[in-house]
Amino acid sequence: MTTKTNQATPVLAIPAARAITAAGAALTLASTFLAWTWTAEFPGDLTVTGYPGGLQVLTLVAAAITLLFTLSGYGIKGLGWLTPGGTNSPVRLAALGVLGTMGFTFAAIAIELGGIVNLEPGAWIGLVGALITVAASLGLPHDQDITDTTTPTPLERFLNSLRAPAPGRPKELPSWAEILIIVAAFGIGLYVVTYGIDTEYPELFVGYLIISGFAVPALFKAGLMARLSALTTKYRTIAVAAAFVAAAAFPFTQTTDQFTLIAVNILIFATVALGLNIVVGLAGLLDLGYVAFLGVGAYTAALVSGTTASAFGVQFPFWASVLTGAAVSLIFGVVIGAPTLRLRGDYLAIVTLGFGEIFRIAVGNLDGVSGPQITNGPNGVPNIPDLNFFGYNFGESHTVLGFELGSYANYYLLMLLAMILVVLVFSRAGSSRIGRAWVAIREDETAATAMGINGFRVKLIAFALGATLAGIAGTVQAHVQSTVVPEMYVFAGPVPPNSAFLLAAVILGGMGTISGPLIGATLLYMIPAKLQFLQDYQLLGFGLALILLMRFRPEGLIANRRAKLEYHETGQLDAPDESLAGTTSGTTKAGA
Repeated sequence: MTTKTNQATPVLAIPAARAITAAGAALTLASTFLAWTWTAEFPGDLTVTGYPGGLQVLTLVAAAITLLFTLSGYGIKGLGWLTPGGTNSPVRLAALGVLGTMGFTFAAIAIELGGIVNLEPGAWIGLVGALITVAASLGLPHDQDITDTTTPTPLERFLNSLRAPAPGRPKELPSWAEILIIVAAFGIGLYVVTYGIDTEYPELFVGYLIISGFAVPALFKAGLMARLSALTTKYRTIAVAAAFVAAAAFPFTQTTDQFTLIAVNILIFATVALGLNIVVGLAGLLDLGYVAFLGVGAYTAALVSGTTASAFGVQFPFWASVLTGAAVSLIFGVVIGAPTLRLRGDYLAIVTLGFGEIFRIAVGNLDGVSGPQITNGPNGVPNIPDLNFFGYNFGESHTVLGFELGSYANYYLLMLLAMILVVLVFSRAGSSRIGRAWVAIREDETAATAMGINGFRVKLIAFALGATLAGIAGTVQAHVQSTVVPEMYVFAGPVPPNSAFLLAAVILGGMGTISGPLIGATLLYMIPAKLQFLQDYQLLGFGLALILLMRFRPEGLIANRRAKLEYHETGQLDAPDESLAGTTSGTTKAGA
């Protein structure tokens, strides 16, 4: 089979495409300083001239990013560092972000206020500028030629226009400058995440999602994220410390507990998802009842918390409560895993799904009528007291470094410490001998067993470890929620965490990675929390998202090198080429 290279011509033949793109982006940017509507009834007050607000700020940022990427293509001194990888594909993605944000704002104003008559000239100027920017960006040359056996279709040419080459070797910088870049990057990341969590109305959050959905890929195509990844790999210890310092700084940016509660629940969801990642991502065991282990830890902590609703009437200190919750979850993991882990595939999934439902029904029946009086049945265990750790009451406000931290800020910092523990366990276990055995079992259990790996023992360790980590998160969740009821631990429902959302977070983020489930859990919790008017359509939306993900990025948002080789063509041959006959070397299949 002969492969030919097609010269990648622009999608649209537009003279002076770069200049027109820059002009369109500048026009859109200028429009954000004009009024977009005449009434303040639309959220964000877009009636002020000379001062952008609400969605205008997001459009301004998207237009500024597009303009900078476009000017970088001219080779202007001082801007070349913006595009070490692709030069024109980042411009196209950023331009689409401009049009998406501007178009959504235009449509939202017209729909919510009752027609386009409510739009001021500034909004029309912004929309025209966005359309010009996108159209002109399609006239820029492709960063890579198309390698194919046939003449490319218009869709293939457009998709190829979004491809970009890998960045070259960067110029060496002093160590202090590289460390400063890492610190600045995490500081910007903290600001961006905080802005998303602090959005006060749905329209602004949708605009935030649109610009993030295009700006982040644009940064990847430009090669900036690859450069940052190389720096964080070089200074791994400093990067990890900077990441957790940035995360710890979040509650100090808040004036109330309104959004800190969202952040606490995100950490709980992400920690449990990371524990599930051991079971699903490393060991390859499809567990559909994992949320039950979270419930085991939560109910255990509630029953030994000293609440008057407890059937035992005991009060353990926090450290003993955590150890008890983790130990009970570990026991449940071993008891459930021992007789079931000899099953594989769909059969194991069905059994774990049954365990999750059995747990929920069982705690609902331990009410003194249908069974022993232990969990108060469907009423759950209410009035769980706040934690008190060495005299530090988590339910009270405290002043730290001149900042007043509310009760949820206290729980946020505690949950962050729990996440550090889980991340440490995951990273150490994944790179250990047992971690390599998990990967071998996941890839081919029969081959791994033939090589001497005890498959049952290895899978049971993964199952028990994942259950223990979920139990630790459950002990904190019980005190954050102050009540525990069976309905919190269902297979699927509108409020995470539940088993379906946990599994979706692992798959969406990227199985077998650390940052993947954290990002997946953040997205899957923030979107329902911010867009509550779509509550009835959440499962439909996430189902469609997973279908699109399986089609276009099956390895997840954040993928390790093995997954990239497995799911994407690498240009290597499945069999030796005829021209290699008689030589001593050949080409092996990617991932082999």
